[in-house]
Amino acid sequence: MDTFVARQPIFDRNQKVYGYELLFRSGVENIFIHPDPEQATSKVISDSFFLLGISRLTGGKRAFINITKDILLGEYLYLIPKELIVVEILENVDVNSQVIQACEKLKRAGYLIALDDFVYEDSYKPLLKLADFVKVDFLSTNGDKRKALVENFSAYGPRFLAEKLETPLSFREAKILGYQYFQGYFFNKPEIIRGKDITGSKLHYLLMLQEINRPELNFKKLGEIIKKEVSLSYKLLRYINSAYFGLPNKISSILQALVLLGEREIRKWCSLIAIAQMGLDKPEELILQAIIRARYCELIAQRLGKNERKDDFFLMGMFSLIDAILDRPMSEILRDIPIVDEIKEALLGEENDLSKVLRTIILYEKGDCMELTENIFGLKLREDVVLRVYLDSVKWAHECFYLGDF
Repeated sequence: MDTFVARQPIFDRNQKVYGYELLFRSGVENIFIHPDPEQATSKVISDSFFLLGISRLTGGKRAFINITKDILLGEYLYLIPKELIVVEILENVDVNSQVIQACEKLKRAGYLIALDDFVYEDSYKPLLKLADFVKVDFLSTNGDKRKALVENFSAYGPRFLAEKLETPLSFREAKILGYQYFQGYFFNKPEIIRGKDITGSKLHYLLMLQEINRPELNFKKLGEIIKKEVSLSYKLLRYINSAYFGLPNKISSILQALVLLGEREIRKWCSLIAIAQMGLDKPEELILQAIIRARYCELIAQRLGKNERKDDFFLMGMFSLIDAILDRPMSEILRDIPIVDEIKEALLGEENDLSKVLRTIILYEKGDCMELTENIFGLKLREDVVLRVYLDSVKWAHECFYLGDF
């Protein structure tokens, strides 16, 4: 039986990922539908923590889990370490003495509590004193109420979280009003600031990307570029001298390291490093998502019998967010990087074999179940394969990003 859990990042004011809300998914079809909320919540908890592994889904960040009344009163949450979870009390939970007592017990045990889709009623006063987070739906709450909630209830102690932020404008509004955490599609559709200059450091990594994507790789020229960036030289030598390669002698020459790696590994390693470094002033989740996409596209290419082109698929996935990372239009960036035309076409939205694969992960991230089903069917893939590849890609990306050399 297939298992599906969706995740959506939650950011702090510095656009760093604080945690992820984990959401029930019945599969690619009926992705938002479940007749029994209790069962849906139970399945998210069991699948996330006991089957898929919470570290694969959140990379060590906190997981916000929607909790129904029966789950709360049943004390199932004590099975989960308090450091890993935020207990998100759903808006339809009838607040009574049992619910308040259950929350007080969780609070004493060190669990964090969030109130979901908060709309004030007098019955919520006891919970406001216990809550660590108050989540306000910006789509269903007007501007005056958004402001009033922060002004009237911040004294109770909770931090306010603006959810369902659809645009960069709503994100900025939430920050101005005093909200401390943020969630919504503003991340999935990053704001592009056209015409912004590239800093010297970013330009250096862009030059490296240009060099590794030439038809014939010039090891000597690439080595000269890498040597100009001390941290980059260090990362390369640390990588080549790691236990992964099992070399009998340590390598101290940049050129020797590049030759030992070979063209395929050089292109992949340099792409990962460049994207990560150019995005240092961006939310970590943006860079992590680019790495997840790259690995996902590479693995799907193998399952489609296109192993000989897996590097092209990897590069396409890695570059799919470079416009947001560099704050420049995609078309302008691609003029500066000599990648193959088919990758450029896919990144610019034209349909080809590569773009069809990229589209599956974009649709998966957005939870667009109907179009995703059609896309998977068109590629002659199975839904369980797509899920498994995605989870493997998330795990691989976390290992690269948080445990690797980036």
